[in-house]
Amino acid sequence: MIATLDFENALEGSVSAGIAVPAEADFLRWIECAQQHASNVSKPVNVGIRIIDARESAELNHNYRGKDYATNVLSFLSGVPAAIVAELEEIPLGDLAICAEVVAQEAIEQGKSAPAHWAHIVVHGTLHLNGYDHEVDAEAEEMEALERRILAALGIEDPYRNDEH
Repeated sequence: MIATLDFENALEGSVSAGIAVPAEADFLRWIECAQQHASNVSKPVNVGIRIIDARESAELNHNYRGKDYATNVLSFLSGVPAAIVAELEEIPLGDLAICAEVVAQEAIEQGKSAPAHWAHIVVHGTLHLNGYDHEVDAEAEEMEALERRILAALGIEDPYRNDEH
């Protein structure tokens, strides 16, 4: 499975750019690993990623989810009809809007390395683009188990280790 990535760091050159955003190659590696574990499509996929600030994240979260706060990742499915996807050589999965400020703050609060948390957020968003969700407990358990497997394959420890009761 080969993935292509349309990557834009909207923070480059801004005051918020002091946050360490991983290299584009890392994002691509995380997406490809998630696809290998979560998808049964044999065609290459395309994912768009835009790194955004808290203001843009809050605006998108409000407009698309009715939530009035910045969040770590928002996933937007491509919405291309299946009949058209069947004719394409590359499947457009959709786009991820990732708030660098929230990801950086969460990594600190959760005692995780920033690169590991970035990987988790990208894997999480990619799973959403593949139809996984966590609105009900059974779906959340399935999605979290898959995230654990994908991150383990990337050499990253269980992101939920401190959430266990």
